[in-house]
Amino acid sequence: MRASRLLSILILLQMRGRLSAEALAEEFEVSVRTIYRDVDQLSAAGVPIYAERGRAGGFQLHDGYRTKLTGFTAQEADALLLSGVGAAAQDLGLGPDLAAAQLKLLASLPPESGASAERVSARFHLDPINWYTRADSSDVLKPLAAAVWNERRVRMRYESWKGLVDRTLDPLGLVLKGGIWYLVAAVKDTPRTYRVSNIQEMQTLDASFARPRRFNLSRYWSEWSKDFEARLLKEHATIEVSPTGRRILRDTNAAAHEALSANSKACKPEGWLRARVPIESIDLAKHQFLRLGAEVKVVEPPALSVAIADEARKIAAHYKR
Repeated sequence: MRASRLLSILILLQMRGRLSAEALAEEFEVSVRTIYRDVDQLSAAGVPIYAERGRAGGFQLHDGYRTKLTGFTAQEADALLLSGVGAAAQDLGLGPDLAAAQLKLLASLPPESGASAERVSARFHLDPINWYTRADSSDVLKPLAAAVWNERRVRMRYESWKGLVDRTLDPLGLVLKGGIWYLVAAVKDTPRTYRVSNIQEMQTLDASFARPRRFNLSRYWSEWSKDFEARLLKEHATIEVSPTGRRILRDTNAAAHEALSANSKACKPEGWLRARVPIESIDLAKHQFLRLGAEVKVVEPPALSVAIADEARKIAAHYKR
């Protein structure tokens, strides 16, 4: 474990330049004291690493030093090839680059490892798009990806729920979630999230920006998405649902299905369950539960059951003869 961390520290310093002991400790989830011991070990092994003191200080490799450690295990090569989602790379304009990188990876491996890694792409395919949906398409995605990569500031016109707004942003990263691309960008050093398909116009500016040293896209997205769901699903409804309805909820309303699985009790008719489930709003929950037809009954709140009954009467009126 320690040998792996030493190699990872070396590669991070090579990629990112100067990093503080605190930043490295946070990256590897160890103590600052452990990082100091690791750096001493690297130095003793002949790695030209030095420390700069002060507020902007940290550990850094001597200019021009590059590690020669490029070997992959067969399992690491398999994982790298499996991680490339082809459609996403194409959206970002990186399709040819991804294919070239895979070929170079295979060429760098021993024959037996290369054969194993090549079989991965022939046997596994990752499709991030949900059933009966289509991926967002946007003309600004490729130039936006270039701005993220090159750390160039952008100006955009964005369609928010309040209307059209103009923003000047520091684009920090792009996230693909369920076939939908999202931009994470800083406004006055505060990261925010924007749906790429809602960007009406975008211009890449000449000005560059400095990425926050402690910003981690994966960590930000995990925390933001959990908070987003919690803020949306702030109301609750009590429902009774059949076995068929539970199967439908599993595919259409994960939050309700999880609540049923975690905290429900039997009710009549036989096989039905009652539970308190989170909802976003009366109007949205009405449409979600209408998908289940007669396989669900809303007990509370009364406003939701009334809204569903009214909508059902309107539907029935369409088919009167």
